[in-house]
Amino acid sequence: MQGLTSRLFDDDDTDAIDPYVLFEEWYAAAQASEPADANAMALATVDADGLPDARTVLMNGRSPDGIVFYSNAESDKGRQLAASPRAALLFHWKSLFRQVRLRGPVEEVAASEATAYFHARPRGSQIGAHASEQSRPLTSREDLLNRMSRLETRLEGVEVPRPDHWRGFRVRPIVWEFWRAGEFRLHDRVRFERSGAGWARQRLNP
Repeated sequence: MQGLTSRLFDDDDTDAIDPYVLFEEWYAAAQASEPADANAMALATVDADGLPDARTVLMNGRSPDGIVFYSNAESDKGRQLAASPRAALLFHWKSLFRQVRLRGPVEEVAASEATAYFHARPRGSQIGAHASEQSRPLTSREDLLNRMSRLETRLEGVEVPRPDHWRGFRVRPIVWEFWRAGEFRLHDRVRFERSGAGWARQRLNP
């Protein structure tokens, strides 16, 4: 599985590389080496004034079509994506001295896909999705915990429904960048940009 990584940084290798397959190779290594949350990624969006906003979320799904995360569509990030459905993601795996960046348009996943994933989460997380009015002001943590407790009582013994505002978002990459730390800050950087049905690959200065 190290073949693609070796090829990536071989300037004499000009054969096509699928960046998603390469990402899978790097993610497998991260799962084996990161102490926690190899699927954590920074998500960047912009607000109505074009001011960038960033936060850490978890990758909850992936395929050649894109990277999926779930969130409250009424949160800051949800409202920003509704107004400007484009985003950037960054994975930083410190144990490997590697990063992966990607950018592209964002689409919502099918409701059936969101529901299936919602019910695969721990029950407490399902109830928490109802309890938290994400990004809105909160008087105290006690208020949140009381809201959670009331919901646990009301939903006892029944399946927790997926809130309509709890949705999945898929970032469809049009640009990938793979970064590996180098001595004296002379890092390796290779960018893939969508070109027709394939990808154009270019090494970048660090």
